[in-house]
Formats: sequence, structure tokens, C-alpha cells
Amino acid sequence: MKEQFAATLENSRQYTLAVANAMPEKDFHFKPSGAGWDFGELLNHIAYGIEWWESNFIKGNKTDWNPPPVKESKKEITSLLEQVYTSLSNTVTKTQWNDKSIQGFNATIDHITHHRGQAVVFLRCKGIEPPEYVY
Repeated sequence: MKEQFAATLENSRQYTLAVANAMPEKDFHFKPSGAGWDFGELLNHIAYGIEWWESNFIKGNKTDWNPPPVKESKKEITSLLEQVYTSLSNTVTKTQWNDKSIQGFNATIDHITHHRGQAVVFLRCKGIEPPEYVY
């Protein structure tokens, strides 16, 4: 199970970072009409979501939803994504899996996928072909 979760997580990491890197720095604060967050804020939300879901639903801690200030630059945001994916990857290898932690992992991946899909739409709105998804 750990191997499968690790592979799923690595695929998520690679694709999320590919999506993040596809957006030029100058457009990192682009927001389509009607969107709540700009591209960078959306990626910050993904990163904090990974951290929060890991703490609450995989490690079993009680952590309030309290996002830190938004990172502004592409470099800061992609670095943050790398950090939280690394942390979750380390947790995946150390966790004694049970129904609750499995559900937590699946919910984390689902949350990432949901918001990453929004990020793909932001790329398309800027006329950028999103990276091809790899299974």
C-alpha cells in the first residue's frame, strides 16, 4: 500500500509542479473573471491544503484551518509546493495505515486534483497549453 500511495503522490507532485511551472512569472497573479483566487493564490491553497490534510487526517492531529500569508513569487510558491510534497511523502513512508489515514490520503489527493484542475483552466485562459497528464 505504501508503494502505491508513494507512486500516486509522486505523480501528483510532478504534475502539480509542471502546471505551476507552465505559467510565466509575469502571469502568476492572473485571475480569470469570476475566480476567487489568482493563480499563485490557488497554488498556495493547494500547498497549505496538503499540509493541513496531512496533519489532520493522516497524522491524526487537530490543526485549525489557519493559512499562512500567501507566498508571492513563482519561486517561493514552487518551493513551498516542493516542501509540502516532501513532507507528505515522508509521512506516507512512515504511516501505519488504517481506514482513517487511508481516507485522509485519498481526500488529500482529491483536494489537490480539484484545485490543480482549476489551475489548468487558468493556463488555458492565458492561451497556454497545459502539460500532458502522465499516469
